[in-house]
Amino acid sequence: MHPIIEQELSLRGELLRPGSDGYDEARSLWNGLVDKRPALIARCAGAGDVAQGVRFAREHDLVLAVRGGGHNIAGKSLCDGGLVLDLSRMNRVQVDPARRRARVEGGARLGDVDRETQAFGLATTLGIASDTGVAGLTLGGGYGWLAGRHGMACDNLVAAELVTADGELLTASEDEHPDLLWGLRGGGGNFGVVTALEFRLHLVGPVVLGGMLVHRATRDALRRFDEWARWCPDEVSAAGLLASAPDGTPALAVVACHCGRVDDGERVLAPLRAFAEPLLDDVAPRTYVEMQRITDASWPRGRLYYWKSSLVRELDDGAIEALLEHAARKPTPESVIYLQQLHGAATRVAAEETAFPHRYDHFNCGAMLNAQDPADVDAGVRWSRTAWEAMQPFAQRGNYVNDLGEEGELRVREAYGSSFERLRALKRRYDPDNVFRLNQNVAPDA
Repeated sequence: MHPIIEQELSLRGELLRPGSDGYDEARSLWNGLVDKRPALIARCAGAGDVAQGVRFAREHDLVLAVRGGGHNIAGKSLCDGGLVLDLSRMNRVQVDPARRRARVEGGARLGDVDRETQAFGLATTLGIASDTGVAGLTLGGGYGWLAGRHGMACDNLVAAELVTADGELLTASEDEHPDLLWGLRGGGGNFGVVTALEFRLHLVGPVVLGGMLVHRATRDALRRFDEWARWCPDEVSAAGLLASAPDGTPALAVVACHCGRVDDGERVLAPLRAFAEPLLDDVAPRTYVEMQRITDASWPRGRLYYWKSSLVRELDDGAIEALLEHAARKPTPESVIYLQQLHGAATRVAAEETAFPHRYDHFNCGAMLNAQDPADVDAGVRWSRTAWEAMQPFAQRGNYVNDLGEEGELRVREAYGSSFERLRALKRRYDPDNVFRLNQNVAPDA
């Protein structure tokens, strides 16, 4: 890029280009499979930098990417040859305990929010990995350990500040641009760069009952897990992982969090111990902050990841056979087939109330490659796709937008489901030129 053009982008933050100190670190993402080289990376210090960056990209016809936590599986927060707006230094969290509200900047990660809100005995639904970016998670919906009791992350979003395609700063709330707030609750990054989010908070913890129970992966274990997931109360949310036991054989690991009274939680989680004698049982009272970090070590930054997922209402005999067959073929010991539960309060929100439309009890089910050696990638990608194909007879025509890779327009339409046409109308209003297209894109025109 011509240096005169670069000088036009004057920031309070830092501007990086190939060869700059810190450039390679700034372009590295959670998924080590992603390797892109932007022309410029703007490490924004505030909304003013973001607005300048958006206007600059438009004036110079640059592809624009937005990076919050950098956790997106498809690497949408990075681009080749364009401009990346890196919000990672915009990570402040302000808690108003009297109003039970938190204002969270667009570059904050889940761990940033949990530490601040738990100082006041408060929390909101935010994922299951503390390194995940808050904005990206929330804009796509946001499963999490509190979803059964308090709804998804997007259900707890009460307002957002964002820079639009015109470089203007807007507030979306029930009183200002309520249509835009609806779109931000599940419609992804299609409408602007979210520089701050305001969340509703709830009394949580500081101690919850949670942890992992590991059993041999058998038909009976999966059937009982499915049955338990369909009757368990709102206070608990869980994820099942077809993983590897210490001896390398297939195992079913159930990670669960009960956010009510500990003695009530013991009764609720007791059936998970009754599958058989657990190979591992580390369910115990622990702080909510610890619970939010419980899976972090399993999916560290920089590994080579790939997955493909769909939504499954229940595990019938055919689904269980398909899951066990492909769990036995995992390409690496760290790879898993995951079954993340959604139920309770999150499913009692009307489908049209937010842009996230999949409001029914289900598992988000995917086959996830987790590799350290590039030599394992090709076989791992084939395994993930084959496992996904095997589950299609049992899946809904829908998927979780935050779990989409580069999978085509049909899958994007399925992710947004009944919200798609309304999202398209919003896109025409707020971003008719599709400036924000490095996402699971809703194009303004058919």
